[in-house]
Amino acid sequence: MSPAVLLAVGLSLISAVAYAAAAVAQERLASRSAGPGLLRLLGTGAWWSAVGLNAAAALLHVVSLKYGPLTVVQPLGALTLVAAVPLGARAAGRRVSAVEWRGTALTLLGLAALLVTASGPAPERVLSLTQALAVAGTTAALIGMLSRPGARPGLRHATASGFASGVASALTQTVTVAATDRTGPALSTEVIVVAVLVAAFATGGLLLSQTAYRGGLGGPLAVVTLANPTAAAVIGLTLLGQGLRGGAGGVLLGLAGAGLAAWGVVLLTRSAPEPDRSDEHDDHPVAAVLALEPGTAAAEPVLVPRQPEQPGHLTAH
Repeated sequence: MSPAVLLAVGLSLISAVAYAAAAVAQERLASRSAGPGLLRLLGTGAWWSAVGLNAAAALLHVVSLKYGPLTVVQPLGALTLVAAVPLGARAAGRRVSAVEWRGTALTLLGLAALLVTASGPAPERVLSLTQALAVAGTTAALIGMLSRPGARPGLRHATASGFASGVASALTQTVTVAATDRTGPALSTEVIVVAVLVAAFATGGLLLSQTAYRGGLGGPLAVVTLANPTAAAVIGLTLLGQGLRGGAGGVLLGLAGAGLAAWGVVLLTRSAPEPDRSDEHDDHPVAAVLALEPGTAAAEPVLVPRQPEQPGHLTAH
């Protein structure tokens, strides 16, 4: 694995943790929203803190896409769910279950197999403007079908969010590689148009995930985690020539790794508890995720038995 790809992997790990913290905070906010409440969320500092975490994670993701191919960087997005498991458990004041640990181990093992087969040089090919517009149009149509008005928030919105984020990553790689290519202008028409598409899909993915998290964190986040690299991998394999190493054996190892990672994600989804809707007093979910000390999440009230009053003594009440 080249130094550039190693740097991309390291940045992707940090990005996944930031995305996980933002997802847990978004779910805690969504679980307290009785209705759509988007305008109300826009007026809360907690939601903007979650947006800030997403922005920081996205920035790290953009840099990693400069140094690593889509087939390496995007599967590492599954680590978002892996990191969200202990963060969500910590914020909820519970322990990580054995099933969750098993799902985490399977996901990590599958990702390791994918990294072995998908490792390659830093990306050089980019999407043409025609290809970028075709990808954007197709994805927008799919998102419209999945998130049509009246659809119940949940896995369909999560799928749409994953597609939007995956396509945004693929287009981001085109922007970063083209903008840093010294043989042409940094701000060509292609770069500007594709950058606008990136902003649109990234924003849409964020809002769709916020809607999907009303049904809880586990299932929607798992679907986002799987749909995101799937969309990006299709673009990388078909349009950017980013294949797997090792011939037929590498393809089999990559498929086995993808299967293990998907199995781990499914275990993490099934083991996720229902969201707690009772903590209405918690007014800053981001602080609950990032600043909560172990052992202080769920302090139980201490019940002191009342002593019987003795005759002739006054007791203050």
